Amino acid sequence: MTRLPMLTLLGTLATGCAASHSHVALEDRPLTDAPPPRTPAPTPRQSVAAEQPPASPHDARAFLARYPTPAACEAAARRLQATNRDDAWLALKVCAEAPGFTQLGAVLGSAWTEDLRVRPDAANLIARVVAQRGGSVDGELRLLHARKVPIFSLASAIAQPDTYRGRYVLLRAQVADQRSEGERPTLWLVEQGLQSVASRREVGVAYNTDTAMESSGDLGGRTALTGEGRVGGSIFTRESTTQSASERTYDNISDETGREALGRLAAPDPFLETRRDYVILARFDGLRVTSGMTNDDEDEGPKIPVLTIVSYHLPQALAVY
Repeated sequence: MTRLPMLTLLGTLATGCAASHSHVALEDRPLTDAPPPRTPAPTPRQSVAAEQPPASPHDARAFLARYPTPAACEAAARRLQATNRDDAWLALKVCAEAPGFTQLGAVLGSAWTEDLRVRPDAANLIARVVAQRGGSVDGELRLLHARKVPIFSLASAIAQPDTYRGRYVLLRAQVADQRSEGERPTLWLVEQGLQSVASRREVGVAYNTDTAMESSGDLGGRTALTGEGRVGGSIFTRESTTQSASERTYDNISDETGREALGRLAAPDPFLETRRDYVILARFDGLRVTSGMTNDDEDEGPKIPVLTIVSYHLPQALAVY
C-alpha cells in the first residue's frame, strides 16, 4: 500500500467531536439506547444455608483480595445481580481492571447480555478484556458477532462506510505519527494483524560423539626415492556427530494489514507512544478525501477512514485463543 505523506493525511481532518482523555473517553454511549436493566425486587430470605454473600465492589482492593482469581471474581460479580444490578456491573468492571482477567466467554454469557446491550461503558470493558487476552482482534470479533455484540472491524467499515458510520470499531494499531492543531491532536494509525509463527527450539542436552579411525599397512605407490614399489603408512579419519532434541514453538508476530486511519483525540495524550501496538476502540466517522480532489465529483482522490478514539489498551504478550 502506498503511504500518503503525513501532513497531507492529517491536514484533511476537520476539528470536531471530542474523544478520550487518557485511556477512556469522557463520554461513552450504550450499544443501544435502552435504559440499564432494573434491579429485581428483593425476595424473602429462605431458611437454607447459602454461601457467603459477595463483598461490596465499592472497595475495589478489598473485593479483589477476597476473590483473587478472575473466574471467582466474575462469579461473585454475577451473584450480586440478585440484589443490585448496578453493583454487579461495577464489580465486573473491577474484575476486568485486574491483570490477567481473560474471561471473555463469561462476560459474553447470558447473565451479562442485557448489561452489554445497554451499559454506556460496555464496549470499553470488552475492549480491555480483548487486550488482556493478547489483542487478537480478528478472532475476538468473531466471538462478539456470534453473540450479536455490535462492535465491528475497520475492514468492514471501509468496505461499507454508510452502513457502519457512527458504530464502534475495534482494531489493533500503531501510532505512526501525530499532529496537533490547537488542543485537538490527530493520530495517524497503522492497523496491525497478529500472526502465529512457528519455529523449532532446542531443548535438553546436546550430545557430541567424536570417533577417530586409523588404518595402517603397506600402500602401493611411487615415491621420488624408491620409484615403483610399496611404502608403509597410515590413514586417519575422524567422524563427529551431534544429537539433540527440539520442540516446535509459536511466537505472535504483529504485522501491517495495509489499512490506515486517522484517529481524533480530545487532548494530547503522552501515554500514546509511536511504534507501539494498542487495542483501540473507536467510533467510525466515515471516509475523507486526502488528496487529488478535482472539480469533477466522479473523480475523487484516495480516501482514508476517520475515527474518534474512545479508549485504548496495551495488549498482553500472550494471546488466548
